[in-house]
Formats: sequence, structure tokens, C-alpha cells
Amino acid sequence: MTTPSPLVLATGNAGKVDELRALLSDLNRTLLPASELDVPLTVTEDAETLTGNARKKARAYHDHTGHAALADDTGLEVAALDGGPGVHTARFAGADATPEDNKQKLLTVMDGVDDRRARFRTVVALLDADGTAHTFEGRCEGTITTAPHGDGGFGYDPLFRPDGYDQTFAEMPAETKNETSHRREALDALRAFLSRQTPEPGP
Repeated sequence: MTTPSPLVLATGNAGKVDELRALLSDLNRTLLPASELDVPLTVTEDAETLTGNARKKARAYHDHTGHAALADDTGLEVAALDGGPGVHTARFAGADATPEDNKQKLLTVMDGVDDRRARFRTVVALLDADGTAHTFEGRCEGTITTAPHGDGGFGYDPLFRPDGYDQTFAEMPAETKNETSHRREALDALRAFLSRQTPEPGP
């Protein structure tokens, strides 16, 4: 039986790595976080779309390691901001912004705004070991709160309350967030694809 190639997780975000490991734990693949590489890469996310950024990151790690690589790019799309910050979500408050800077800017620009509808959208890019690209998308609708709630998760999680819940992502147990999130939807599609590509264990 052919052993599947390791799957490089092309992100330096520890929170994303934890989510990816939890959501892909049942796959017959060795997951290799970028932090465990001898020389982690720095990839400039300057594409005009989430898909472009995800593919760029996955391509860089594939070319660097020779293994299959998985990357995602996630955008927070706020109705009152005409879909922004979108592809600029991680740099909303500037090129060197911290997550706290970004959250504070979002609260500031949304101050007094009644329409607080928003969604997270994730695009996952997979580069096979042979370099073939595949993309998968997930979305989660919700609202922006007027103040941070909870200390779990990462990024904008304390400000995003998904539809149908009375807690923000940051207030939820990780298992609950992983069941409902945009990343889960995209990774479900990825898992279905990988399960068709992964040989069944032999007798």
C-alpha cells in the first residue's frame, strides 16, 4: 500500500493549526505544521482574493517541501462595510496590526451602526504532491457584537456571533466552534475529497 504524502499545514497561526488538527484528525495523513519545518517560510499575502492568497501560500510550502500543502485564507465580510475588510481582514488596522488593533478598529468603525450583519468566508487551497491545485470554500453567517465577549479562539472571534447562537466564537467551547464554523464547512469538502484520494488500509 502506498503511504500518503505528509500534508504541510501552511500557516504560522497556532490557533489555525489547532483547528486544522482537530478537523482533520480522522484522515490517514501525517499533518506537518509549518512551525515544525527546519526553515519556516514567510509568504506575503498580497493577492486580490482569498483564493489567490490561499493558493499562493500552499504553492510556496509545496515548492519548499515537495509535499502536499494546505493553506487557507479567511475574510470577515461586514454588510455595513460593503463586504470589507474581506481580503484585508488580517491587516484591517494596518500592515503591522495586531489582532487587538484589528478588533478595536472594527468596533470603532461599527460604532452606532445598526446593520451588524457579517459573515466569515474561508477558502482552503490544497496543492497535491504533484502540484495540482484544488480549492474549497466555507461560509458562516452572523453578526458583529458591540463589545468583545469571551477569551477563546483567535482573531475576531470575540466580536462574531454566528446565527442561531447566543455566544460569540470566543465564548464557545472549541468543539462547538469547530462544528459550526466557516473553516469546518470548507474542510468538510476537503476531507471528502481527500478520503476519495487516500488508499484504504490493507488487511
